[in-house]
Amino acid sequence: MTTLLLVRHGLTAMTGPVLAGWTPDLHLDERGRGQAGRLAARIAGLPLAAVVSSPLDRCLETAEAIAAGHAEPIEKIETDDRFGEVRYGDWTGRPLKELAEEPLWRVVQAHPSAARFPGEDGESLAEAQFRAVAAVRDWNERIEAEHGKDALYAVCSHGDIIKAIVADALGLHLDQFQRIQADPASLTVIRYTELRPFVVRTNDTGGDVEALVPKRDEDAGGDSDAAVGGGA
Repeated sequence: MTTLLLVRHGLTAMTGPVLAGWTPDLHLDERGRGQAGRLAARIAGLPLAAVVSSPLDRCLETAEAIAAGHAEPIEKIETDDRFGEVRYGDWTGRPLKELAEEPLWRVVQAHPSAARFPGEDGESLAEAQFRAVAAVRDWNERIEAEHGKDALYAVCSHGDIIKAIVADALGLHLDQFQRIQADPASLTVIRYTELRPFVVRTNDTGGDVEALVPKRDEDAGGDSDAAVGGGA
C-alpha cells in the first residue's frame, strides 16, 4: 500500500495573478520559503522513502526544504519532468484577469478535457493528466520494489497537476477536476492499493500527520480494502 504525499510548491511573486507555467528562474518568495519550512517541519517525522520534484525552481526549492528538514536528511532529490507544470504555451506569463476574457478560458473551466493551450509548446490538459498519472504509477512500482509495499514518498508538483492526479484517484472524469483545490504548500495524500487508490487527505495546510504512517495489517485490524464501505 504505497502512500503518495503530493505537495504543491510554496508561493512565488507570480502565484495567483499570473499563469506562471514553465517560466524559468521563478523562485519562492519570502512567503513561499516560510510555507515550505513550516510544511517540512510538519512532515519531518514521516518515514519518506524518497522526495521527487518537478524540475521547476519553485518546486525544487520546496522539495529541498522538505529533504533538508527531514528527521533523517534526504541527500538526493529525484526530478521527473512528468510532474512539471502544464505547458500553457502562449498563455504562459499572462495575467489571469486577461486570460479570463479569452474564449478558451470557458472551455478550461467547464470542459477541461477538451482544452488545448495555444502555441507550439502548448499541451492539452488531458495530455498533462496522462503523463502525471503515468509518472505516479511508475514511481509507485519503483518505491515498492526498493522500499516495500508500505513505503511513503513525496512528490512536489503544481496545482493543476495535483488536481489531475487526484481526479484520477477518485475515478472522476477530467471535466470535474476544477472542483478540486490544491493551495500553495498544501499536502494531498493518496494511498495506492492493488484494488483501488484511497484519497486520504486533500489540500491539507495544517494539523497532525502521525496518522499517515502506514500500519501493519495486524495493527490495523486487517486489510482496509476488505471493509465494505470503509468500515464504521
